Amino acid sequence: MNYKSILLILITAVILAGCSSANTSEPMTLLNQDKEKVTFPQEKPTLFFFITTYT
Repeated sequence: MNYKSILLILITAVILAGCSSANTSEPMTLLNQDKEKVTFPQEKPTLFFFITTYT
């Protein structure tokens, strides 16, 4: 692909990500490595990482 088409795809992805809903109706709950529930609040933006290890 050339530079212009890659740039167009990236700009489109950023615009679509910006048009998502402001927040969800419920907080997001995940399980950590110790099988404990971890809840992410929806009042403000939260950044979280998934780190997977294979032993």
